[in-house]
Amino acid sequence: MLWGWERYSITPSPFPEWATLRIERGAKEKNHPLYKPYVNGIIAKEPTSLEEEIKEIRRSGSSKALDTPEFELSDIFYFCRKGIETIMDDEVTKRFSAEELESWNLLSRTNYNFQYISLRLTVLWGLGVLIRYCFLLPLRIALAFTGISLLVVGTTVVGYLPNGRWKEFLSKHVHLMCYRICVRALTAIITYHDQENRPQNGGICVANHTSPIDVIILASDGYYAMVGQIHGGLMGVIQRAVVKACPHVWFERSEVKDRHLVAKRLTEHVQDKSKLPILIFPEGTCINNTSVMMFKKGSFEIGATVYPVAIKYDPQFGDAFWNSSKYGMVTYLLRMMTSWAIVCSVWYLPPMTRQPEEDAVQFANRVKSAIARQGGLVDLLWDGGLKREKVKDTFKEEQQKLYSKTIVGNHEDRSRS
Repeated sequence: MLWGWERYSITPSPFPEWATLRIERGAKEKNHPLYKPYVNGIIAKEPTSLEEEIKEIRRSGSSKALDTPEFELSDIFYFCRKGIETIMDDEVTKRFSAEELESWNLLSRTNYNFQYISLRLTVLWGLGVLIRYCFLLPLRIALAFTGISLLVVGTTVVGYLPNGRWKEFLSKHVHLMCYRICVRALTAIITYHDQENRPQNGGICVANHTSPIDVIILASDGYYAMVGQIHGGLMGVIQRAVVKACPHVWFERSEVKDRHLVAKRLTEHVQDKSKLPILIFPEGTCINNTSVMMFKKGSFEIGATVYPVAIKYDPQFGDAFWNSSKYGMVTYLLRMMTSWAIVCSVWYLPPMTRQPEEDAVQFANRVKSAIARQGGLVDLLWDGGLKREKVKDTFKEEQQKLYSKTIVGNHEDRSRS
């Protein structure tokens, strides 16, 4: 049974809905305000262009048409409105915080709506704490320790074997066994779809990124070569062990910043069709599983076949999102291991190749759109690096050029005609 649990889906429990209804009824009885999360945003936006909106503003409040190649003071209203909309309904920042649930799942007493309602709900919450911390947590820690220990010992032993089919066979099954034990340490319930599209040797597997456990979610169903930076401590011990049995691609800290070196190493790997598919998360940071943000183009420049994978977590039983700005790794793992379960679906999409007329950015956007569409995620153009950095000056300059072209460009086109 250890090998097959991830094949089964889980039926949503009616208890969270019952608890939420009980909270809402109690709040109404005591005249307490109810908080309702805005899942789809608070501002209705129509997909219009800068040129169309400025035309509308000038048409309603100015005597000058857009044909006039001059700045008009009323144009400021467009940028003011966009700025206020962005502040009120920031579609970027809210992707880096945990998604607010419609229902209370008994994982926290800090839910916006939770107040003391009844003894029964409080007792149930306390019983849940005892089960999660006194029974599930010790069991999960034991499983995690077992899985990591077996991974280090097993890959080290396999690493001493001569290269060949026997070593590859043992390495594959050692990795699968250990990753599946680690998945059990999180009580992960995983449903894999379209497994005939699983990544093949000589290709690149790209997926949306929500959590560090994305790696073991995928690696418990397939055999991949990992790409990443060399670490110290326990992570360093694991990296040095697994690379002996499998051709992972590890980089020194100084090498990671050298984009050309990274591309060269990846190209050399995928050109060897006998080597494992490389697992990459092109977003470069964790997003809260409501959206897919900009894919870095580096993975799409090397000309390999890309195997897209969409991962969608169900936060009803436990939130897998890692808010690295708020929680350290140890705190995050503790929160994961004290949740009820980690439930997710994985879709393997058909392989995609770069078209002759596409550049790397266009190819990356096409793959990203396919993943977002399959996973039911919002497709955003923003760079996930905004989680820690400010908007780049080049992006601001692009908006300035667009406005300039909208005003001056139209006039020049008419002059030539």
